[in-house]
Amino acid sequence: MPASEKLFLLLAALFIGALVMANIIGISKFVNLFGLIIPVGVLPYPVTFLATDLISEMYGKRRANYVVFIGFIVSIFIIVMVTLGQFAPMADITAHPELYSDVYGYMVRGTLASMAAYLAAQFIDVQLFHFWKKVTRGKHLWLRNNASTMTSQLVDSTAVIVLTFWGSMGILEMVQTIFFAYIFKFIAALIDTPFAYLGRYVLQKYVTDPNADYADGLGESIQYEGT
Repeated sequence: MPASEKLFLLLAALFIGALVMANIIGISKFVNLFGLIIPVGVLPYPVTFLATDLISEMYGKRRANYVVFIGFIVSIFIIVMVTLGQFAPMADITAHPELYSDVYGYMVRGTLASMAAYLAAQFIDVQLFHFWKKVTRGKHLWLRNNASTMTSQLVDSTAVIVLTFWGSMGILEMVQTIFFAYIFKFIAALIDTPFAYLGRYVLQKYVTDPNADYADGLGESIQYEGT
């Protein structure tokens, strides 16, 4: 297997791993990070946007969209399996019979909300990333990385909080939770910019002709000049 494909699989695995982790731990706990009260499931979520940005940058829009779709399929698979576990007959040796039901209730509602929000946000992220890439003619990775991620994170934060907590949380509390979650993701997007450059530096050694050889089929090679 070519090194470029191994690196693609690594990015896809990081994306799906972070997505699954975010869905499973979800809203099971709220944490206080320097005054920001956020669901613990928010913590791994910025990794998903960094991964899709790098895939978009080096492998093209169609591959990035494909990975987003695979993440959606994996989320459905997880819901099906945990639902089977929830309704399967319980063995007498189960030590804490209520534990699984509690986790199941939190996870399924959070996962369904996250799936809807994630699909919208990730596809917006990919589209905006390539819009800015075309506008800047392949330059200024920092601009397309931050502009696409920060916009899509706002969509994600709003959708997942509203869908998860509608009816169980007041409007003001939801607005505050959305604000805190978005501020965390906004800061994370700024912090991951050096990692985007580092990732591109490593990947471009192996993916020498992005977009032409991979998913977009545009037949054009983006020159990585400037910042």
